[in-house]
Amino acid sequence: MSGERVIRARRGLMAIDFAELWRYRELFWQLSWRNVLIRYKQTYLGVMWAVLQPLLTMVVFTVVFGKLAKMDSKGAPFEVFNFVALLPWMFFANALTESSNSLVASQNMITKVYFPRLIIPASAVLSGVLDFLIGCGLLAGLLVWFNVPPTWHLLMLPLFFGLTFLAALATGLWFSALNVKYRDVKYVVPFIVRMGIYISPVAFLADKFYGMAGVCYGLNPLVGIIEGFRWCILGAGFEPHWDGLALGVGVVLLLLVSGVYYFRSTEKTFADII
Repeated sequence: MSGERVIRARRGLMAIDFAELWRYRELFWQLSWRNVLIRYKQTYLGVMWAVLQPLLTMVVFTVVFGKLAKMDSKGAPFEVFNFVALLPWMFFANALTESSNSLVASQNMITKVYFPRLIIPASAVLSGVLDFLIGCGLLAGLLVWFNVPPTWHLLMLPLFFGLTFLAALATGLWFSALNVKYRDVKYVVPFIVRMGIYISPVAFLADKFYGMAGVCYGLNPLVGIIEGFRWCILGAGFEPHWDGLALGVGVVLLLLVSGVYYFRSTEKTFADII
């Protein structure tokens, strides 16, 4: 019949139907906004959590690592040094947490109606942009308070945020697809988030770890991203290790390509096993 539409699974590395994703763009935006509303629904402080979470974390890290452990910040105010690193880390951590559980949380939609499943984890990652922008506003206030002048490197900040977004999306695709089949993932992701903040240079400089592990430390893509954020905000004295950054970019691209391929190759079974 002319009114019927046949849906077949696509295969291969070019499995993404971008035209189809564009047709469902309104659903993508609606899901992203829904995720924002759900996050703060029936909370007493509401969006204030997006302010309190990074600020309180910054205070704790400043006391523990700045005042007690005397971590080097190359002369920059430790509050700013720490908060700049928390911005990309918290975006990545929250996006990974939300996206990894997004398919399971949307099982009613998946089992009842067809749409590109890729939209679900992608919208979960996008919903964290609002918190990131709020964090950027807080950072601007800290820069004024501690009299830290802006530099031209600030123009490079969108590129590093784009890399952060891709890193969150790549890992989110992997863990969301794995979580459908292996529910142990919901225990693995919180462990990764808890440990990741201490093995990433959030409260310290990456120099010492590069000295011990060499360029392999850059296999953690958040290392180069955090260094890049500090370079953009604090200036030339905080240049990233470019070889480690290049390695991290390669890891992100590898995770993204493989994540898309694995997601698309398994999504035809989502409705059956979710």
